[in-house]
Amino acid sequence: MSTYATPVKDRVPIGQKAAFGAGHLVNNLLPGSLGVFSFFLLTAFGMDPFLAGLLGGLPRFFDAITDPIMGYISDNTKSRFGRRKPYIFVGAILSGILFAVLWQLNPENSQMYNFWYFLIFSMVYLIGNTMFSTPLIGLGYEMTFDYNERTRLMGFSQTLGQVAWMIVPWFWVIIANPNLFETQAIGVRNLSIIVGAACMILGMMPALFCKEIDQANLTNRDDLTLKNIARNFKGLIRSMKQVFKNVPFVRLCGATFLVFNGFQMVASFSYFIMVFYMFNGDYGAAGTWPAWFSTVSALATAFLIIPVITWMSNHWGKRNAFIISTAISIVGYGLKWWGFNPANPWMIFMPIPLMVFGIGGLFTLMMSMTADVCDLDELTNGMPRKEGTFGAIYWWMVKLGQGLALVLGGLVLKLVGFDQNAAQQTAETITNLRLADITIPALTAGLAIIVMWKYDMTEQKAKAIKEELVRRRGEL
Repeated sequence: MSTYATPVKDRVPIGQKAAFGAGHLVNNLLPGSLGVFSFFLLTAFGMDPFLAGLLGGLPRFFDAITDPIMGYISDNTKSRFGRRKPYIFVGAILSGILFAVLWQLNPENSQMYNFWYFLIFSMVYLIGNTMFSTPLIGLGYEMTFDYNERTRLMGFSQTLGQVAWMIVPWFWVIIANPNLFETQAIGVRNLSIIVGAACMILGMMPALFCKEIDQANLTNRDDLTLKNIARNFKGLIRSMKQVFKNVPFVRLCGATFLVFNGFQMVASFSYFIMVFYMFNGDYGAAGTWPAWFSTVSALATAFLIIPVITWMSNHWGKRNAFIISTAISIVGYGLKWWGFNPANPWMIFMPIPLMVFGIGGLFTLMMSMTADVCDLDELTNGMPRKEGTFGAIYWWMVKLGQGLALVLGGLVLKLVGFDQNAAQQTAETITNLRLADITIPALTAGLAIIVMWKYDMTEQKAKAIKEELVRRRGEL
């Protein structure tokens, strides 16, 4: 149990927490909206499924390259406005505008015109989004140096971030509603403008109201100039090598890869099980049940699970909180066998309070623990601090795994015999699908517990590291 009180200077004011949380809301709303809107590439714009798959996959490879570069640039930026906030401000504006521009497609255009338009603007949009997202993550790691306040900050921001997942499932209903939009294509174009504008405004909040680390204490940063581009590239490689040698951080990446991508692999299975098992393939009868399932999951995560996780972390330590919350989620996954009940659709909500402990605890705790290992890196390797690089590599691992999860999820559907063209699925397929929906995330969650079992960044160790860093910097 924690025995240390948070010093006043390490407490993050509620206004800054809210501003940082607004950034996380954008960080969830943009990819969540992108995922929903991408479905309408097929139905609204007539895109070939293979080409639509390429549009989903190719930009991810580009994104994987830009994230570490942006992290390095942000870590080494020297500006009177800070090394994070200028990029967040400009990136928020670019992300919002380019998201709207990305979806101004017309079904009357040729398929290849729409393909190349979307692919090119996807790359441009990702540059703006990386400029916003990567420094935002780094900013969160340095807003406080207190072990427990970091968890409270991340918990608060994740709570606000969950609002995106309460909203996004309803985009399916809004876009496809003929009473709102004459066609789905018009719905996509108009809604993308609203989403882009909201993200632009909310995304600027961290840049305007959050406080960065005192740059007077930041030394040994590389000079970012065209003349030094070769030296800068070597600096990027050196920083990445140092990050990957940080054993606690590698454990965090491994556990996140397992929990999140085990969940992602079967994320669409619940929808299929509801439609084909609970409602016998009748999409009309399934109605808004899938949307409510996602919304209630986000509500439970935001207002029930994250506060509990934060309390557990502050009383029992972050590692123990992760292990306990992940174990609880395994029980929740198992309860889906009884919760998805054709005789009583309301039972789908029964597993949610336990199941969402996994994802709810994951990013709240992992982002807090990554901030701790940034201190360990400074202790081991000295300046410059590399919050941007750590954040970029952490989310690079998430994105890489997410891409793999999408591929493996499709493979699992094929292996269980799922036929996307059939009005109904066989009893054997449904049974295998339900088993996969439970066993895959439960298995990866169990492996994540094993990975984190020897994680050794305790509160006492983190406090000792902090005290040594303060002594080194000559801070009061």
